[in-house]
Amino acid sequence: TNEQIKELKQDERLGVKKLIKQYENKLEKERIKRQTYRTMKEFDKKFLHHDMKWIAGVDEAGRGPLAGPVVAAAVILPKDVDFNGLTDSKQLTELERNMYYEQIKKNAIAYHIEIISAEEIDRLNILEATKLAMTNALLQLEKYPDIALIDAVQLTDLPFQQAAIIKGDDKSLSIAAASVLAKVTRDKWMEKYDELYPQYGFKKHKGYGTKEHMDAMKRYGVCPIHRTSFRPVQLCMK
Repeated sequence: TNEQIKELKQDERLGVKKLIKQYENKLEKERIKRQTYRTMKEFDKKFLHHDMKWIAGVDEAGRGPLAGPVVAAAVILPKDVDFNGLTDSKQLTELERNMYYEQIKKNAIAYHIEIISAEEIDRLNILEATKLAMTNALLQLEKYPDIALIDAVQLTDLPFQQAAIIKGDDKSLSIAAASVLAKVTRDKWMEKYDELYPQYGFKKHKGYGTKEHMDAMKRYGVCPIHRTSFRPVQLCMK
């Protein structure tokens, strides 16, 4: 209780002072989490005009890596479920991402995850592959939204309104939810590829151009999931 905390604050022992500080830091982190969540939820609401009801958030994972697919997710969140603490997937721990991934899939009004292979990325280019993944994710939703909030990308030929939001995964709860679905799905795929091609360390770096990954490509050449249209990969091809 607050009274007990007040009493403990009078205690001069260093161990007690340290515990109090840890407790206060934890409370502050929780307060910031709740505030961020409310702000992101309110951001989405601003896009609903007149009789509009449903927002889909769209985001991708895997534009930058040298290997593996690009994954896009679209999701319509329910209005009555509390996803407190949900934010951009990059700011969550792996444990938190996995928890929200299950929670979002269980409670979403609708969601779809689209995967575009490295081969298709090489055929189209990464920007077009990303747009295709996002478009397909939206069009495969069981229920269409009134508007789609998309992280930083403008799409064509959608049968509903859209808004491209710069740094959308930081601002929009719906986009943050999509970012979690896309990131966790892609990470799972890269872990599977790690079993197929263990020499590259995909489980660790998820296909990004780390020193470990570059060294492995130089040593072993490239494998079927490397994006051969990417310059750093081309430099390592034997």
